[in-house]
Amino acid sequence: MNRINELLNNLEKLHTTELGVKRIMKNLSLDTDNVVEWCKTKIGLPNAAISRSGKNWYIDVDNFVITVNAYSYTIITVHKSKQLC
Repeated sequence: MNRINELLNNLEKLHTTELGVKRIMKNLSLDTDNVVEWCKTKIGLPNAAISRSGKNWYIDVDNFVITVNAYSYTIITVHKSKQLC
């Protein structure tokens, strides 16, 4: 299994902490009650550019970067792409 498929095949394992939810909602001003489902949807999009560096996955999609721990599948943070600034 290649690395990208490893993440995509384990989307059901994605989760985050209570603080992670607050951080993500603050960073993006999201209007959703389910940050994890929002992230799963974004990661599953065909235009999602997925890469892995060290212990983290980085998913660049729709002008957002999602950071996920590669071992625990914890969503660490999400922020707007810096290229927009």
